[in-house]
Amino acid sequence: MTAVAVRVAEPGTATVFARAASAEWLRLRTVRTTWWCLLAATVTVVGIGVIMAFDAENVTASGELPPATSAGEFGVLLGQFALLVLALLAVTQEYASGAIAPTLQWTPRRRVLLAARVTVPVVVATVAGMLLTLVADVAAWLIADLTLAPADVADSLSRIAAVLVAGGVLAVGVGLLLRSTAGALATVFLLQLVLPFLLPAFGVQWMADLGELLPGSGAIWTLLGEPEMTAGQATALLVGWSGVALVAGGWSLLRRDAG
Repeated sequence: MTAVAVRVAEPGTATVFARAASAEWLRLRTVRTTWWCLLAATVTVVGIGVIMAFDAENVTASGELPPATSAGEFGVLLGQFALLVLALLAVTQEYASGAIAPTLQWTPRRRVLLAARVTVPVVVATVAGMLLTLVADVAAWLIADLTLAPADVADSLSRIAAVLVAGGVLAVGVGLLLRSTAGALATVFLLQLVLPFLLPAFGVQWMADLGELLPGSGAIWTLLGEPEMTAGQATALLVGWSGVALVAGGWSLLRRDAG
């Protein structure tokens, strides 16, 4: 009797990515932390937007009422951090529980796993943030009778999407690099929120200049037009920091052991 060798064709990259992304989405939506983060983002983005609407007369120094889209932009300024935590936890929880080892066994193509691990949480955080922004904008329009033009909405959503994508990629990259939820959270909060506001407050020029080089300053300018910089500089900050974090985090996933 002659044995016949049967060669099974390996699935293509697109198939493996689809399976990995499906697994990432399943894992993301079945853990409670994801829903707690979304709840926190909802309360913050919509809540700040509503407060801004009630106090619309004091938002601008000129006394002119701002557009309703300002509500969502102010809300995302702080509410984005709940969404960044969502993206960060999506990559650090497995290192804390030790589940990263079987994940790498199930998806040995680490580049494909990296693509899925970055894409799914960033897309979820960005879509959620944009939907919450729309809710805040409509609430401000109803409460304070602010203008809500389609062109303003499109411009606002595009800027918010850029901030959330850049911040999400930064969070995922830092999480993959440090593999520690606490360390990654502290790093992201310092870069995105604490240092951009804190350093200029010391009144020292070099510290203020340093603060303007952080990713949080690019996000603040993109949302609110502050501090003083150009659109190119803000874009360079967002893309540059998220790119560096992604390269560093990708190297960690591709080259380092699971432990």
